[in-house]
Amino acid sequence: MSSERFVTAAPLPQETDLLKRFVDLAHPRLGTEVTYATDDFFADKSRMIAPEAPVFYPDRFDDHGKWMDGWESRRKRTAGHDHAVVRLGQRGTIAAIDIDTAFFTGNFPPEASVEAADTVDEPGAADWREIVPRWALKGNSHNLFNLEAGPPVRWLRLNIYPDGGVARLRVYGTIAKDWTTVGAGEVVDLAAIENGGTAVAWNDAHYGHPANMLAPGRAPVMSDGWETARRRKPGNDWCVLKLGTAGTISKVLIDTHHFKGNYPDRFTLRAAQVEGEVSSEAIGAGSADWPLLVPETKLEADAVKEIGSVEALGPVTHVRLDIFPDGGVSRLRLYGTKA
Repeated sequence: MSSERFVTAAPLPQETDLLKRFVDLAHPRLGTEVTYATDDFFADKSRMIAPEAPVFYPDRFDDHGKWMDGWESRRKRTAGHDHAVVRLGQRGTIAAIDIDTAFFTGNFPPEASVEAADTVDEPGAADWREIVPRWALKGNSHNLFNLEAGPPVRWLRLNIYPDGGVARLRVYGTIAKDWTTVGAGEVVDLAAIENGGTAVAWNDAHYGHPANMLAPGRAPVMSDGWETARRRKPGNDWCVLKLGTAGTISKVLIDTHHFKGNYPDRFTLRAAQVEGEVSSEAIGAGSADWPLLVPETKLEADAVKEIGSVEALGPVTHVRLDIFPDGGVSRLRLYGTKA
């Protein structure tokens, strides 16, 4: 076991609220990549979109100097500034951007700006438009920028002035799924993140966020699922998921991959069509009374459960997953057709 000391960065205070409304478009599991950086001598550009919170190792050094968890360029000795280009895995609209300079104190960029583009191929000089103007940054801090509603984008360019380090880049937004490309009778996963699904309410997410269940593929590790703390009082844990579009669910798959001594004993699914803008608090409070899509059903450890016959509720927009009494689910698939 390693005896190396480390410190984990504090979360963004508004993160829970942001994740109830949006997804992180910069998450690598969506296919997002940092494709270019003018310089990443001290710390590789790919670390900037790592899903884990940044960490600091006081005693870790490598051949280039102090090891830092993020993207860090060398001290600039020529005119100009450094920048990095990010290709989003899913085209989306952006609501907020967090430029996190955790643990960068004497080496953070004094200022930054962000540009966006919506080209299929790598943008040219004329394709970029500014979405965050040149702005002062604070070191060892979350620098959150709330954006006005704008058109969907596929690319981002983070400019830092003149150089320095950024621990993480989080891009909170909504995936812009083009549902006109999906046929009326085509069966798709209506809740998949890549189809615009997200988690909007939950009572506990101690070990893992509910939106993890909607990510592509099987979970590589246990932390890439929804897991609650051990319940020490009566009741059960739950979460509410919003579908990418209104649709009729015909088949359910629930996967407890990696969860062996901590999988839920049973689960139910409820569903409803929610009209208009409703707060996550109101949805959470009212969802317990929604009609059952799947009645109480036993689960097994580290196993896939497929349910090919569900209650005929017609088109729905939201689903509530109740687990009894607590535990973890790695993936949830809600197959059906768009309304």
